[in-house]
Amino acid sequence: MSNYEQLSEAELRTYVKTHPDDEEAFQHYLTIMRAKPNRVVVSTEEQALIEFRKRIQAESTP
Repeated sequence: MSNYEQLSEAELRTYVKTHPDDEEAFQHYLTIMRAKPNRVVVSTEEQALIEFRKRIQAESTP
């Protein structure tokens, strides 16, 4: 697919899920995801729990 750049983020996500062999579209999707502000990457469940706790604490602190 050559016009994936014109898709919305949600449409592109669906496209990538249904076309797992389209590496170019997948890389474009990753570029969009990596550009988002406040992006946090975790590789373990423990890291995810730590991040969730930080966010919950930040939201509950006045």
